[in-house]
Amino acid sequence: MSFQQLSLNQTLVNNLNDAGYQQATPIQQQAIPEILAGRDLMACAQTGTGKTAAFSLPILHLLSQAKRCEPKQIKALVLTPTRELAQQVHASLQTYSKHCELDSVLLYGGVGIEQQQQQLSAGCDILVATPGRLLDHLNRSSCSLKNLAFLVLDEADRMLDMGFKDELKALLSFVPKQRQTLLFSATLDDSIYRFAKPLLRNPKQLEITKATSKAASIEERVYNVDSDKKTALLCHFIKQKNWQQSLVFCRTKQAVDKLVKQLTSQQINAAPFHGDLSQAAREQVLAKFKTGEISALVATDVAARGLDIDELKYVINQELPFKSEDYIHRIGRTGRAGQTGTAVTLLSVEDEHLLAELEVQLDRRLPQQWFPGFEPDLTKPAPTNKRNSRSAQKKNARKRALNTTSKNRRS
Repeated sequence: MSFQQLSLNQTLVNNLNDAGYQQATPIQQQAIPEILAGRDLMACAQTGTGKTAAFSLPILHLLSQAKRCEPKQIKALVLTPTRELAQQVHASLQTYSKHCELDSVLLYGGVGIEQQQQQLSAGCDILVATPGRLLDHLNRSSCSLKNLAFLVLDEADRMLDMGFKDELKALLSFVPKQRQTLLFSATLDDSIYRFAKPLLRNPKQLEITKATSKAASIEERVYNVDSDKKTALLCHFIKQKNWQQSLVFCRTKQAVDKLVKQLTSQQINAAPFHGDLSQAAREQVLAKFKTGEISALVATDVAARGLDIDELKYVINQELPFKSEDYIHRIGRTGRAGQTGTAVTLLSVEDEHLLAELEVQLDRRLPQQWFPGFEPDLTKPAPTNKRNSRSAQKKNARKRALNTTSKNRRS
């Protein structure tokens, strides 16, 4: 379906044509008519499915038709969990809104607040913000949301995971009750439903892609390797296999920093990417990674959503995440826009219980293999804890995951 068929104004269609967008994605085909009709929306859609355009285009269309106010007043607010996603959404809005005489402002933490206050004082139609920084501005009376017509919660599940629930509740006290609310999430579990119930009015629910599905263009591999050989195998991929521009995921900031030191000691140009870095440092590192100056970007899951890197071929899970949807978001950084990609997981016996849980949630197996020269040492005793053996851990993990899946299906 073309964007022309979705009843968008010609200026928006021309902007999309200039940007190389010809056909609407499934989420855009279903969401745009509902938003244009004025309905609240609750949509399950992953990053990379075109959801930003799905909510941006109808909002821009409706704002273009609305009566203009002087000075400009904030009519639409898009909340995102991370700075990177906020930047990505704002950049997309600027692309879509050329020649529409609509202004947008971007707010996020980690940078000076004074320049943002100056931008807000000039007035804008659309605000893209992270919750904490927007709350700072509202408490300073830098802006007002009393004329808000559209509220978008992007990656709502991630915002709750990152502990923004209190900030979101506080923000809602500044927002008028009469508005159109659009919630987009990679998962629609009980916590999302409880959070969304008081916010949305008779919402249309869309579920475009299962949160456990991946792009067909991504090849997944799982290599069994001893934990003390993981870094050596990673170095082999980067240096001997020439896997330049590899995005490597760890679970914690401490693990990220440790791995960067190990890679650097092996003459691999690596850099960390996590929440402890300033915004300026994160932007600088990301720019160098995109140009190939940095071979390995080692990140926590802050990079699993919101990073859009052209032609990223390799994603490596140095450690499996604790949540299966984070795995899908991680590997989803590759294989985008029709490109092919490779997603590798380095699996030690300590993480086998996480793989068992992941496979139940994915409803498919991830075939395991050995990499020549880095085969696991089978003579080592299996790790145990005070209560369970390794096999018992795997069995219990699978049982818990199956129970969770059954409960979700019943609900």
